[in-house]
Amino acid sequence: MSGHSKWANIKHRKAAVDAKRGKAFTKLIRELTVAAKHGGGEPESNPRLRTAIAAAKNQNMANDTIDRAIKRGTGEMGGEEYHELSYEGYGPGGSAVLVKTLTDNKNRTVSDIRRIFTKFGGSLGESGCVSWMFHMKGRIAFEKSKVDEDKVFEIALDAGADDVTTEESELVVITPPEAFEAVKSAIQGAGLGYENAEVTMIPQNSIKIEGREAENMIRLMEALEDSDDVQNVYSNFDVSEDLMLSLAS
Repeated sequence: MSGHSKWANIKHRKAAVDAKRGKAFTKLIRELTVAAKHGGGEPESNPRLRTAIAAAKNQNMANDTIDRAIKRGTGEMGGEEYHELSYEGYGPGGSAVLVKTLTDNKNRTVSDIRRIFTKFGGSLGESGCVSWMFHMKGRIAFEKSKVDEDKVFEIALDAGADDVTTEESELVVITPPEAFEAVKSAIQGAGLGYENAEVTMIPQNSIKIEGREAENMIRLMEALEDSDDVQNVYSNFDVSEDLMLSLAS
């Protein structure tokens, strides 16, 4: 899981820059719209929408922007029709890559995804070729120096977490998706400050890559995430944190 964790950390550090460019807002608005379309416009009964609203507010999105996105999803306002599509493939060094997209043009999206994989030494694969390597889990990460590890263990496990692991400078709580909100609420109620919290796809194992393959892998991840139609990218690569930080733009 270490490669996933390192990349997640870098993504969160870059979030402020992405927000300034407007790209993060565009993706959040799409997620709000699709979440409302599939689960209804009431966050109390729609966990996906509840998570999307929390992510939007974390980026300081205005309430009226959030409301408009939800209304487009429920049909109260007109808007584009988005399709949820997943793409699977292999990155440099044989690493598994899972790409989640929301798009209004399927042909454009698959062409763009294939071009990015090819450009950075990867290959787009068939449906199901790597998705079996990933499990959906809740992930709540803390900076180890800022929390009482014993307290995190006790509260998280009592609230329904699967595990609490130590990863370099982080303490990470892993939950079943259905227990994510309860565990996060228990942690917040205890006054424990976390670095980030999300429901994500976590690989069962990781592949260590180095040198030019590592450089191309980082470039592949960045290019995929920079695509307008891509919502999330998951991989099982493991690269040294120093190299990752030096390569990440």
